[in-house]
Amino acid sequence: MPLSFCIVDDDGAARRMLQHIIEDSGLGEVAGTAEGGQEGVRLILSENPDVVLMDLLMPDQDGIETIISLQSQGCRSKFVMISQIENGDMVSRAYRSGIEFFIRKPINKIEVESVLHKINERYALGRYLDEIKLSLGKLEGLQFGLPPAQASKRTVKEIIQPILMNMGMISESGSRDIITIMELAAAKENTDSLPPLKELYELAAATYKTVPAEAAKEVKAIEQRLRRALAAGLTNLASIGITDYGNPKFEYYAPLYFDFEEVRLKMKEIEQGRESGKVKVNIKKFLQVLHLELIEGMNR
Repeated sequence: MPLSFCIVDDDGAARRMLQHIIEDSGLGEVAGTAEGGQEGVRLILSENPDVVLMDLLMPDQDGIETIISLQSQGCRSKFVMISQIENGDMVSRAYRSGIEFFIRKPINKIEVESVLHKINERYALGRYLDEIKLSLGKLEGLQFGLPPAQASKRTVKEIIQPILMNMGMISESGSRDIITIMELAAAKENTDSLPPLKELYELAAATYKTVPAEAAKEVKAIEQRLRRALAAGLTNLASIGITDYGNPKFEYYAPLYFDFEEVRLKMKEIEQGRESGKVKVNIKKFLQVLHLELIEGMNR
């Protein structure tokens, strides 16, 4: 089912451009548009869209005030802020108000599509998890007369997926490999230390391919997918850092999972609009940190 969108922006050209991008790209349907915050509140409460694209600065009330007003009235839409303002304090306030992403003006079609694809992925995952919870609830209902089941510990996948989502990597094919590797590491007798990368690649390859020759080829493919996934995460965090250096996701994940010099280099590349191919990712560091977070999550 396609997502529904509302657009709130006092710039008519921006509203039309955003609507065309959403509908032409098949990202969803635009339920309505508004040119001011107060009109936007009425529209959004009436249409109850999945996603709202909200301008930061508008004549009657700014986008942050509008979002806070909507949330106080029970609105559960996802919010994406749009503005040419790059003031760090304003952007930080916007994230604290509950926005998911920040899109800079002038509007760039590729950036908008990228952000909205990520929103779509989050919704898809959320629906999937809701369906699982609903199914589990029905099963528990069938156990009438039996004592309630003990709450089970979170699985490796349940711990790792939100981390990958926060870094913008969940849509990459390498995210599946990362989860598989963490599941294999957790199954080891000594869970405190991470096995060597080569061993992890070989174990993961063996779960995908049963023929030894095919598994050997898969080892190299796994490493390539991991590099692409980590590069996507690095790029996403660098983009967040450019927009809002104080963003909690950037402050936490960028220096923890990546070599910060590489993050700074990627930020510089994005600002200059070039791609040097020189930015490197440290797979070993990334997996070691993720493994530590996994152990912590499983011990809670």
